[in-house]
Amino acid sequence: MTTWTEMPQGDEFPEEILTPWQRIGRSLRQDRFAMWGAVVLIFFFALAIAGWWGTSGDDPYFSPSTVRLPDRFKAPMAKPNLDAVASEDAPPLGIYLFGTDELGRDVFARMLEGSKIAMLVGFVAVGISMLLGVFLGGIAGFHGNRHIGPASLLGAILFPVAGGFLFSEISWWVLFPLEGALLFVGVILGMWAESLPAFGFLRRHPIVNVDTIFIVLVDVQLSFPTFFLILTAIAVLPPSIWNIMIVIGITGWVGPARFVRAEILSLRERAFIEAARAIGAKDMRLIFFHLVPNSLAPVLVSATIGIAGAILTEAGLSFLGFGVPPPDASWGNILSDGRKFLFDAPWLMFIPGFAILILVLAFNLFGEGLRDALNPRTRPE
Repeated sequence: MTTWTEMPQGDEFPEEILTPWQRIGRSLRQDRFAMWGAVVLIFFFALAIAGWWGTSGDDPYFSPSTVRLPDRFKAPMAKPNLDAVASEDAPPLGIYLFGTDELGRDVFARMLEGSKIAMLVGFVAVGISMLLGVFLGGIAGFHGNRHIGPASLLGAILFPVAGGFLFSEISWWVLFPLEGALLFVGVILGMWAESLPAFGFLRRHPIVNVDTIFIVLVDVQLSFPTFFLILTAIAVLPPSIWNIMIVIGITGWVGPARFVRAEILSLRERAFIEAARAIGAKDMRLIFFHLVPNSLAPVLVSATIGIAGAILTEAGLSFLGFGVPPPDASWGNILSDGRKFLFDAPWLMFIPGFAILILVLAFNLFGEGLRDALNPRTRPE
C-alpha cells in the first residue's frame, strides 16, 4: 500500500499521468533559456503597463514631450539644473535616469512610452495576422479539394469591380478590406448558385480548386519584399500607429495560414473528425471547433516569434521616419534622433538599441522553448 509520503511530488509524476498542459509547463521549466526569456518578457510587460499609466493623459506623471533646453544632453543619472528648469518640469524621480536628448526631454519617460508602443504594435499586428491566417488556412486545409466553377469565378470578378465603381470616393485604405469582403461574398454566392439544380451543369465545368488559389495567393505575397511593401503602404497612408499595426498585420498572414493548412490536412482524416461527421457536425463547426483548436500549437510559436518581428518592423519604420508620428516616442525614433549625436550623447543610441535587442531576443528564446515544449519529438525525457 502506497502511503502519502511515498506519493510522487511536483515534477516527479510519470509522463503518462500528466495532462498535456502540465507536460508543456514541465518542459518549459526545464528550458533555462526559455525561462529567462519569460522573466524578461514579464519585466517588459510591467514597463509597458507603467508606460501606459505614467505617460498618458494631459498631465502625465512621466512627461516624454517636456522640453528643458538648459538640461539638454544630460548624462544618465544626472540631476536637473533646478536654477534654470521650472520645478513642475523637473523629473519626478529627481534625476534623469537615462539622461536627456537634444531638446532636454527625459529619455526614461520616452523609453516608457516606447515600451507601450512596442508591445501594442507587436500584439495587435500579430493578432490581425493570426486571425487572417487561421481563417484562410482553415478554409484552404479543409476545402482545398473543392472546385470553383464559372459562377464563383464570375462573382469573384464582378463584385469587387462593382464595389470599386460604387465606392470609388472613399479612401483606399477603407476600400481595400471592403474589396476583400466583396470578393469573398462573390465566391460564396457563386458556389451557392452552382449548388442549385437549375445551374447543375456549371458543376461539370470546374476551373480551379480552392487550394490552388491559396497557393497562388501565398506565392504572390511571398514574392514581394515584405518590409518594402509595408514601407510603401505606410508612405501612402495617413501617419497613424493604427495604420502601422493594420498594415503589418495584413502582410503577416502567410506564415500562420501555411501552418494551419498543413496541420488541418493531416487532421481532417482522423477518427475524431469522422466521429464528429457521424453525429451531424457541419463543416464550419468541424473547422473552427475541432480542426483549428488542434492545429494551433505551431501557430502559437509563430505568433510568439512574430511579435518580435512586428516590434523590429515598427522600430525600423520609425527609424526611417515612417513610423510613429511626433511628438509620440517609440524606440525606433529615439534611436533615429540619437544617431546624429553618437559621440556627444551615445546613450541616446545605446539605450533604445539594447532595449530592442533584449526584448526581441527574449521573445525568440521563449518562442523556441515553446516550440520544443509543444513538439513531443523534441520534449526532454
